[in-house]
Amino acid sequence: MADLTCGSARAGDDDPLRSRHHMRPAAGCACVADVLARTDVVGGISSYHNPFWDTGSLSPSAVAAIKAAHPNVAVMAGLGGDSVQDVVKAVFAPASVDSWVDNAASSLTSIINTYGLDGVDVDYEHFAAGADMGMFVECVGRLLTRLKKDMPWITTSIAPFEDTEIQRYYQPLWRKYAGVIDYVNFQFYGYGANTDVPLYVRFYDNQTANYPGAKVLASFMTGNTTGLISPDLGISAAKELQRQNKLPGLFIWSADSSKRSSYGFNYEIQGQQIIANH
Repeated sequence: MADLTCGSARAGDDDPLRSRHHMRPAAGCACVADVLARTDVVGGISSYHNPFWDTGSLSPSAVAAIKAAHPNVAVMAGLGGDSVQDVVKAVFAPASVDSWVDNAASSLTSIINTYGLDGVDVDYEHFAAGADMGMFVECVGRLLTRLKKDMPWITTSIAPFEDTEIQRYYQPLWRKYAGVIDYVNFQFYGYGANTDVPLYVRFYDNQTANYPGAKVLASFMTGNTTGLISPDLGISAAKELQRQNKLPGLFIWSADSSKRSSYGFNYEIQGQQIIANH
């Protein structure tokens, strides 16, 4: 079954909300809100993760109500992201593999159970000087392994993009721990505005080669796309990938940008139609 994922980054009263919606045939969606370890922001040793969203709006009861009204909805937690309110970078900075995994697993399990979440998306984009590739691979890989073991129903994904440093961390993670990663949520919307459909497909093929055997989600963004792939190009590329029987799912960033735009959720609707006809 293919998925459509729509991401959003909305600032709440105190903290940012990032959500991703996986829309499935017969109308469904999954939302992912960011959680960060306090050490990701200020440094330290605890690595206990906390919700970094407007918990007054996205409360456990709100999640339950959304899922009750729309049975195909799944709600996921995103780990990391770029920054807190576009000011403080979210930095992966573990004190040690064992302590990070233990504390992350404990705190995330609590968040998942409290909010009734259905999975996690790993989106670390900044790394402390001492957090080398091997430490990242073991921290994230062991965390996902433990979460999958304790909660086998959850969905997991990783969200790399086209950057040498990012790929240096995420490709080894995939090679060693592919068995506990359901999707590669690749950020294709970072490619330039000169990208046409054939070039987009080439980029997609390159990333499926970088993550062999993965269900790689195609993606594009809405809102201000100056210098980047347009949403119209993203829709056309998704249709071409589907025509070539390559499309396992689609990611759209971001729902909040769409809501503020003149076209509203037109591209999310088009994306859902593509996936529904998969």
